[in-house]
Amino acid sequence: MLILYFPFIQFRNQEPETNKTIEETCKINHGVTFQLTEKVYLNEKNEHPVFTYLKNKKGGFLGKNIKWNFRKILLDKNGSPVKRYAPTEKSGKIEKCILNLVNN
Repeated sequence: MLILYFPFIQFRNQEPETNKTIEETCKINHGVTFQLTEKVYLNEKNEHPVFTYLKNKKGGFLGKNIKWNFRKILLDKNGSPVKRYAPTEKSGKIEKCILNLVNN
């Protein structure tokens, strides 16, 4: 299993830090051990190709665009999106879906 965190440049500058300080903050304050990428765009003409792919394969409740940060997108072992989760989604529900994918 692989977890990636893509800090976004959008959303009212919610990630004003540099790539380096974001990584340090996540590790020190939140115990993050998964991989962080550089800051990316996800809803504009210069959006990262990963998000172009994910949004075209699995739209959200209000369409393809991602409306706010802390969105989670669960992929299967082949890289196909299974489900998009809202920023408010509880981790227990996501964990059940992950376990289901891992065990099948």
